[in-house]
Amino acid sequence: MHREPQITDTTNASLMARRRAALPVGLGQSHEIFVDRAENAEVWDVEGRRLIDFAGGIAVLNTGHRHPALVKAVQEQLDRYTHTCFQVLAYEPYIEVAERLNAKAPGNFPKKSFLLTTGVEAVENAIKVARAYTKRSAVIAFGGGFHGRTMMGMALTGKVAPYKIGFGPFPAEVYHAKFPCALHGVSVEDAMASIEALFKYDVEASRVAAIIIEPVQGEGGFYVAPIEFVKALRALCDQHGILLIVDEVQTGAGRTGTWLACEQWFEQAGVAPDIITMAKSLAGGFPLSAVIGRAEVMDAAAPGGLGGTYAGSPLACAAALAVMDIFENEGLMARGREVGARLVSGLQDMASRHATIGDVRGLGAMVAIELFKNGDPHQPDADRVKRVVTEAAQRGLVLLSCGVYGNVIRILVPLTASDAVLDEGLTILSASFDATA
Repeated sequence: MHREPQITDTTNASLMARRRAALPVGLGQSHEIFVDRAENAEVWDVEGRRLIDFAGGIAVLNTGHRHPALVKAVQEQLDRYTHTCFQVLAYEPYIEVAERLNAKAPGNFPKKSFLLTTGVEAVENAIKVARAYTKRSAVIAFGGGFHGRTMMGMALTGKVAPYKIGFGPFPAEVYHAKFPCALHGVSVEDAMASIEALFKYDVEASRVAAIIIEPVQGEGGFYVAPIEFVKALRALCDQHGILLIVDEVQTGAGRTGTWLACEQWFEQAGVAPDIITMAKSLAGGFPLSAVIGRAEVMDAAAPGGLGGTYAGSPLACAAALAVMDIFENEGLMARGREVGARLVSGLQDMASRHATIGDVRGLGAMVAIELFKNGDPHQPDADRVKRVVTEAAQRGLVLLSCGVYGNVIRILVPLTASDAVLDEGLTILSASFDATA
């Protein structure tokens, strides 16, 4: 006979025990902590312990936990309707979100957008649109890139462990080039040469529909694409009739100091992508993603070829409109740049005292440190990263690691965090390095 589980208490340990019994091991968890409530850049676990949140739900909470304006917008929408399926009965908030995203995207050309639910959905649909428009099939991505956990998402992702292990084969005609990273000896010239090598050895340029790139590699280690590379990539795409897709799932919605990281490409070099994907912080914690692109490109898919049952949820649209208002009304873009500068300054101070910190980098408030043994970039120190992240959590700071070798600590704190909370978090991080030395 089936028996309902007996719930006796709600400690972190008891919930972990229930989790292990009920959920598959493939669903990872960074910390054995269960949240009870959250506010701005702070969370309290089920045992009443306060933690500072430097993870931000993996770049989802740029406007913080439960921003009052977002909560109010969603509550008001909840009182009207929650779901109709946009393809059946449409609603104005969806259109307004698309209009505002079109206006914010760089490029002196007409744009159109459509909404989905998750980041990888946006990526998959960007590939669909690119193939429909170009009538080509191949796609080039980059080593270290992360584009999601669906089959096409994994095919595009340039990191095997843990995302691809045991799940192949993957969709065909996806190729990987090198991502430029001076720290690890890959120049812009090397990266461009790796694309040319693909054209020579694997796939002719005339069969490539798109090249997809993150402006700052997220899961791959927070490496920023050099503007020289971006210019060369745009020229290459134009030469061969290839579309340039920019994956802004993690970088978008103000994380890098501008609404979209690729705005900085346009400002510095006049480079605009053909298609942009967004998700994560777009709706401040509600599931929403977007594909934005050149109007003629976006119109290539046949009617009915795009969409989804939950795509562009009314509640998520209300949240997204609130997020955009918050950025405008509270000067959050400038605040994000201030947050980034404060983090970089504090981390550089730590690096001067801890030789294991070999690099401090980032764009805007998308900041990371990379750890090496003996200060040698050829000796990634993933073990120290694990110990620092664990120690920090015990001291009340939530952090995330990343990188192909697991030796990078990334910071994605809400942009609404106060200076006092930022400094408290940095102090805990510094103490965690001292404790694990």
